[in-house]
Amino acid sequence: MTSIERTAYPRFKRLITAHELHLFFAPSRDEVEWAAGRTDCDEHLLAQLLALKSYQRMGCFPKLDEIPETVVDFVRRAVDLPEGTVAKAASRTAERQRIAVRRRTGLSYDKARARKIAEAVMRSEAVSKNRPADLINIAQGR
Repeated sequence: MTSIERTAYPRFKRLITAHELHLFFAPSRDEVEWAAGRTDCDEHLLAQLLALKSYQRMGCFPKLDEIPETVVDFVRRAVDLPEGTVAKAASRTAERQRIAVRRRTGLSYDKARARKIAEAVMRSEAVSKNRPADLINIAQGR
């Protein structure tokens, strides 16, 4: 059975090890410089980095309140932000941050094209797979 972290709707693991934090959520110097150049305050910087690292790890943009506190604390400490800094981004700011992350990672956001590709893959794989979750995971490339 596929673990919840590898399904069509990725979620953060309940327990994230220190190794995983360093491996998946530690922002590089280049990433910090990129995010700092796009933001005007510590709260937006933290939100931008969390959006980037979450997208790199999970392939989606979780809401800021869905990101585990351990991840938020780790990223906050990694970039030497004050202890009380809370990630904040109004809806328009969050959308601009998502667009910036997609550009940085070289991905485009075209729902219609993505649906066509997913449908074609699912139809071809439906011959050998019969569980909807398996087909959804295949369509997402997992």
